[in-house]
Amino acid sequence: MPHPITIARPHDRVAEENAAVTVLEPSSRALSAPNRITNADYEGWVQERALYMPRTFDAAYRPLLSMSDSGEQPNRGAILVAPYGKGRYVYTTLAFFRQLPAGVSGATRLFVNLLSLKGDGR
Repeated sequence: MPHPITIARPHDRVAEENAAVTVLEPSSRALSAPNRITNADYEGWVQERALYMPRTFDAAYRPLLSMSDSGEQPNRGAILVAPYGKGRYVYTTLAFFRQLPAGVSGATRLFVNLLSLKGDGR
């Protein structure tokens, strides 16, 4: 990774597939293009939302989402984005490996957005 993070042992996770998602940076291209990501995109997720969430991370990362299981402190490490060389480094803890095979459309839309990021943040 280009900048430090710390992952607790056992790792922080969001096991509740319906856990609330808070958007921290709504203007981020990762959440707006080519697909506008809304609360509806987090509906229908299966088994869990995120795992191996960093407990702390370098200030070079921009956190985009915050979430937690009921009764736990919000974790801002669901998606971290940082400039790296001529591109962008994306660290995501979202359980895409469960959502994409299950056909969760919101996860697919968000994944496409992350793949579409350009180096200049657009």
